[in-house]
Amino acid sequence: MQFTFPTDDQDLTALRVDLCAVLVFDGECQESPLVRALDQALSGLLSSMLEEEQFSGKKSQCLTVHTHGKLGTSRILLLGAGKRKDFQWSDVRFMTARAIRTANASRGRSVAIVFPDLAKEWRDAASRLGQFMAEGALLGAYQFDRYRTGDRKRPNTVAQVALVPWLPGEKAPPPPDSDSVVRLPCAASRPSFERGATRGVEVARGVMMARDLVNEGASEMTPTRLAAIAEQIGRDQGLSVEILGPDECSELGMGLYLAVARGSDEEPRFLHLTYTPKDRAPRRRVVIIGKSVTFDSGGLSIKTSEGMMDMKMDMGGGAAVLGTASVLQRLDCPDEVHILCAATENMPSGSAYKLGDVLRSMNGKTVEITNTDAEGRLTLVDAVTYAINKIKPDEIIDLATLTGACTVALGPHIAGVMSNDQGMAKRVLDAASDAGEDMWQLPLPDRLMDMLKSEIADLKNCGERMGGCLTAGLFVKEFVGDTSWVHIDMAGPVQATKEWGHQAKGATGFGVSTLVELLVPRAN
Repeated sequence: MQFTFPTDDQDLTALRVDLCAVLVFDGECQESPLVRALDQALSGLLSSMLEEEQFSGKKSQCLTVHTHGKLGTSRILLLGAGKRKDFQWSDVRFMTARAIRTANASRGRSVAIVFPDLAKEWRDAASRLGQFMAEGALLGAYQFDRYRTGDRKRPNTVAQVALVPWLPGEKAPPPPDSDSVVRLPCAASRPSFERGATRGVEVARGVMMARDLVNEGASEMTPTRLAAIAEQIGRDQGLSVEILGPDECSELGMGLYLAVARGSDEEPRFLHLTYTPKDRAPRRRVVIIGKSVTFDSGGLSIKTSEGMMDMKMDMGGGAAVLGTASVLQRLDCPDEVHILCAATENMPSGSAYKLGDVLRSMNGKTVEITNTDAEGRLTLVDAVTYAINKIKPDEIIDLATLTGACTVALGPHIAGVMSNDQGMAKRVLDAASDAGEDMWQLPLPDRLMDMLKSEIADLKNCGERMGGCLTAGLFVKEFVGDTSWVHIDMAGPVQATKEWGHQAKGATGFGVSTLVELLVPRAN
């Protein structure tokens, strides 16, 4: 997909594209200079259709009009944006994605996307607008069709996208009359807009990589395959990569992680990628850990067939940190970033770990197993200990599809955030908000630690049913010590059950956008 940025000497009504999408705020449709100019060129057809279809610009409303050769564009798509006061930056991504999907449905090859006067109330408007437009275009076109054949494939036909923002502080277009046209905005803010679009392309690449990793079937996306992908990322991006097999992990004392792996014929692989900024001292050392259970049957505490159906997505956290790793170099991240994935399957067999077993973690604490389907936290805490002992980070962030309880608490679209450092938690939540990913902070109440007390070991690996996502967070916290740490339970938003906005059905790539926003300042 190629992006272009039309210059100010072009006329909107003369743009030669298959589809021209124009965002319209609720209640502002009739006054929009852009809409009025298009309507004039169509001899009033647009205004009559607005009335006939009762289109006012309410959120998610859309209206497609064929121009029959009266304009440079074959079709006009009006996208309702809702009330201006309620508009969010992530809506830009949503609207752009919708335009791309509409164009693909009619096999259009070129699209112009016009967002008028969006950013006058916000700082850093041009850069952010460019980023979300580029993200929306690429993510809206995404589909996982590797296994579709023949006419079951749904080709993406859009090859060229013109991004046309109406940027703040620029001269408003003249009201249309018999002689007037609407010219595209001046180039005053264009460099910032283009820089934002470049950033958006990289973020979208990371998200799409994460989606591909999670959408792939578990028999293909094994720990060994994930390790090969990590090595390829390292070669492509200049990251150092260390892959540990079961023998090396055993020497380090990773008793919890290796116990989870015992039931599978697939060997575990512990991945450690390191990004170091070039030609500068890093501002801080950060570890990002992604839960990487490539298939979770539940072990001997086996899931139902329905509950197992989506468990190829249990490595969504690992996919998110690898997707992030793939763009850090190109975005010139100023931090030293270590990416850890304790990759394994969780399977039932004669060699699987059992309920009642007492296992020893890498940091020496012992854990009584009361549920083999609470395995993700076991892999995470050995990765946390590895980070603390080997890397000595300033901060640790883990992303994990850890508990169904978090989805019960927050629904399918919101991740739960838990932390031992409120300042760090706020930075993560702010980054998520800026990235357009929904997260909500949850408590870590000490009182619930009673649920994790064991009669024969230091801890149990699973508490009671109530507060399950909180006790999972408390379990991980027990291994963190004084290191600043944020835990993100992304069990809900790791996947979409239906197409929505920039999200195709299936894996969402959740977490990549937030990590990039946190690790790479927008000025970069």
